[in-house]
Amino acid sequence: MALVYQPMMQLSGILISLLGWVLSCLTTYLPQWKNLNLELNELEIWTMGLWQACVVQEEGGMQCKDFDSFLALPPELRISRILMFFSNGSGLLGLLLSGFGLDCLKIGERQQEQKKRLLLFGGMLFWISGITAIVPVSWVAHSTVQEFWDENIPDIVPRWDFGEALFVGWLAGFCLILGGSLLNCTICSTEVHPSSVHYAVAEQQDQCQRLETETRP
Repeated sequence: MALVYQPMMQLSGILISLLGWVLSCLTTYLPQWKNLNLELNELEIWTMGLWQACVVQEEGGMQCKDFDSFLALPPELRISRILMFFSNGSGLLGLLLSGFGLDCLKIGERQQEQKKRLLLFGGMLFWISGITAIVPVSWVAHSTVQEFWDENIPDIVPRWDFGEALFVGWLAGFCLILGGSLLNCTICSTEVHPSSVHYAVAEQQDQCQRLETETRP
């Protein structure tokens, strides 16, 4: 039962991490990091992402314009671009390493120590990917809250609010950290691999046969 439990836990960890990586990539390119509702024109909703600003009209759909300069962006958006790229890259590398370290994969079945190292490195990369996904969305959320409650800004000026991409990014980071934790938990377990059990039973049978032949008159 324990031998079945460990591969299932590994598979669950890598599937959850895969979901987190997909959500992290989606967060990087979604333009809804910030939303702005204009009270004068309720039919228009302005959104801002890492790459472009968009206006959503009830009749005309969505129109977007890419940012002209990277240096002209606010600091939180510039750093968020770099961190999200790093999150996506480390998550992809973690998927590759941990995929080759799964027990259900027959490649390298006799090299269990190396497969454990691959799972360990993959789980650590998922942690790094999750943290670097949570940090930028939390930073943008913090700056949005500060601007929203800034008393120096007149009340008539519209305020930016949380966009849907922030919640997707938080979910992505949680999934990546959870998936990496599940993979590392399987490494900490002291379960015996089926091949080692088979060799131990075979050696025990050989010893029994030798004792029987020696004790025969």
